Amino acid sequence: MANECGVPVVPGTQSVNTKEDALKWCTENGLPVMMKAAMGGGGRGMRVVRELDDVMEAYERCSSEALTAFGDGKMFIEKLVEKPRHIEVQIIADKNGNIVHLFDRDCSVQRRHQKVIEIAPASGLKPEIRKGILESAVKLCKHIGYKNAGTVEFLVENNGEAYYFIEVNPRV
Repeated sequence: MANECGVPVVPGTQSVNTKEDALKWCTENGLPVMMKAAMGGGGRGMRVVRELDDVMEAYERCSSEALTAFGDGKMFIEKLVEKPRHIEVQIIADKNGNIVHLFDRDCSVQRRHQKVIEIAPASGLKPEIRKGILESAVKLCKHIGYKNAGTVEFLVENNGEAYYFIEVNPRV
C-alpha cells in the first residue's frame, strides 16, 4: 500500500518461502540484507546477513524462530539500512477521514531491535526529511483509510539523505 501511494519503502521482497528463494534473491540483489519474520515483531525472527554463504542457514534459523514465536515461518528480505535512525510519527485519524500527525520522535536507541529511549522531537533531522516523513505518514494513513491512533515508523539513512517507511502500529 505504501508503494501504491508513493511512500518510499526499503527495497526488498514481499515474501520468501524457501531458503533457496532467499539465496536466489540475495544473489541477484546483493548484500547486506535483513531477514525478517513476515508475521513477526519485537525483534524476533530477524537476522543480518552479510555473506552469501550464510543466507540459507540464516533463513532456516529465522523461519524456525518465527514459526515458534508467531505460528508462521514466512520471511521477507530487505536491504540492510546500516546504522539508521528510527523515526516514528504519531497519527490520529477519525471516521470522517480527518488525519493529523503529532510530529516525530527518535527511537534509535535500541536493544535487540526494541526501542529503549524516545526523544521528541527528533533532533538534527534535515527539514526536508522531517517534512517528507510527516507528509508520508499522513498520506499513507489516508490511502489505507486508517481510523485510529497509531504510530507510523520510518528508517532514515545514516547520512540523513533518504527515509523509508517500515510499518504502522495501531493503538487501542
